[in-house]
Amino acid sequence: MSVSYSDLALSRTANVLCFYPDRRRRIPEHHRVPNSLLPPVRPTSLYGVAVEKRKKNDSKPSICTADELHYVSVPNSDWTLALWRYLPSHQARPRNHPLLLLSGVGTNAIGYDLSPESSFARYMSGQGFDTWILEVRGAGLSTRGMDFGEIKQPLNAIRDSSVKHGVDVLPSDRHCTYDSGAFADSDITFVNGKTKRTVSKSNDVNLVTKFRETFLRLSEKLSDFLNEGQFRDLSEWLANVIEESQVPVPTQFLDFRERFSTTLDELQMQLDLIVNYDWDFDHYLEEDVPAVMEYIKNHCKPKDGKLLAIGHSMGGILLYSMLSRCCFEGRDSGLASVATLASSLDYTSSKSSLKLLLPLADPAEALKVPVPIGGLLSAAHPLASRPPYVLSWLNPQISAQDMMHPKLFEKLVTNNFCTVPAKVLSQLTTAFQKGGLRDRSGTFFYKDHLRKTNVPILALAGDQDLICPPEAVYETVKLISEDLVAYKVLGEPGGPHYGHYDLVGGRLVADQVYPCIIEFLSRHDKI
Repeated sequence: MSVSYSDLALSRTANVLCFYPDRRRRIPEHHRVPNSLLPPVRPTSLYGVAVEKRKKNDSKPSICTADELHYVSVPNSDWTLALWRYLPSHQARPRNHPLLLLSGVGTNAIGYDLSPESSFARYMSGQGFDTWILEVRGAGLSTRGMDFGEIKQPLNAIRDSSVKHGVDVLPSDRHCTYDSGAFADSDITFVNGKTKRTVSKSNDVNLVTKFRETFLRLSEKLSDFLNEGQFRDLSEWLANVIEESQVPVPTQFLDFRERFSTTLDELQMQLDLIVNYDWDFDHYLEEDVPAVMEYIKNHCKPKDGKLLAIGHSMGGILLYSMLSRCCFEGRDSGLASVATLASSLDYTSSKSSLKLLLPLADPAEALKVPVPIGGLLSAAHPLASRPPYVLSWLNPQISAQDMMHPKLFEKLVTNNFCTVPAKVLSQLTTAFQKGGLRDRSGTFFYKDHLRKTNVPILALAGDQDLICPPEAVYETVKLISEDLVAYKVLGEPGGPHYGHYDLVGGRLVADQVYPCIIEFLSRHDKI
């Protein structure tokens, strides 16, 4: 059943937890302010009552590169959403409205802050905007059933600084990281300066035992969803995986068993959550986004009570849908202006590559099994970027050729993506059907009321975006009054070209994309 914003506002209670780092980035040690001199954290009100806690030894997780990490609970649910905050530069022109960034489906905040040199969020805060990135339920550091006495692990577990959102990442200053316990039953020798490892039988036996235990738990969790034939197919597939792990592998895959063992650890942590991936797109729209918007407004107190917002991919779809719903219900959206990057409510007229994935949505929905986009992309990345380039067609789906530094591209692919519920994917597939994106009931078409909006909109498209091509972006743009919308396609016939993510983190965004966005936001930042 669809829940309106007004219904939610009647009885909301929010718990808020903020992390203020012990030090600011780029500040020398001798200039840092002691924690004892920092002002106390004050509770802020959100839909009634707010609770804000900060323990003396609390610090935000190392994976969070923002200035502050805020947690906002979603009323009438047990979800607590992560908000990454980037404080506005004191040297920049003061702004009237805070800025909310929304990312794509199955992604976290990292895509907006890949590195100090490639950070959409840092650029915006450097221009004076109080910038906030929302991680919706199931993404990044957002948690379910959070106890304010401790910080529980997010859906994608964080193990240490070299493990980002459940995916192993090698730091730039290190060639490899290993768990010393993994070598307990192994023989290690060196050949031509390289490590050669022979894993003993006892190590393999332990791995098989671990796998068997994990599989039994997996069977229990999926017993309600899979029939006998599907169970048999799943069993055979998993058996093949463990069998292949026993076969001698090339040098570049020597660390396969350790990675496989780590994967099993992560899988066990995910099993308890698999049946809880029960939300859809409308949950983001009706619960997550309104909750954080209200929190940010209460925290920043803009004079007119409005925010600026930028959405990439699904983030832009959320903003379009919010404007449409508000027009239909005759409510103010709370948005001063909106910028969408590679977003549309209707993909039917385009040749979007996502149409190739539509057949996967129905089986996933039927089985109620979440789709591990992050794990799949991480596993596919070596095959897409190294000889013999078996999956080389994947890279252009994300970025046009030579538009991202290889290291940043690898970090994006292995860190930015999460697991997505089948219900979310199923609802988003309606954007490829006649009439465009619909609500969960299938009766409300989001694009039908967008023409009534009075909110200024900037819509950007990439000339080589295979996921959301320019024609898809324009399909939504043409619905909006010409005096309210600005539409631009980035890229030139002879290059450079812009793929789906290049509008956020391509190598030329600081020169070609950011100024366009800043000019638009500045024009509509007046009160």
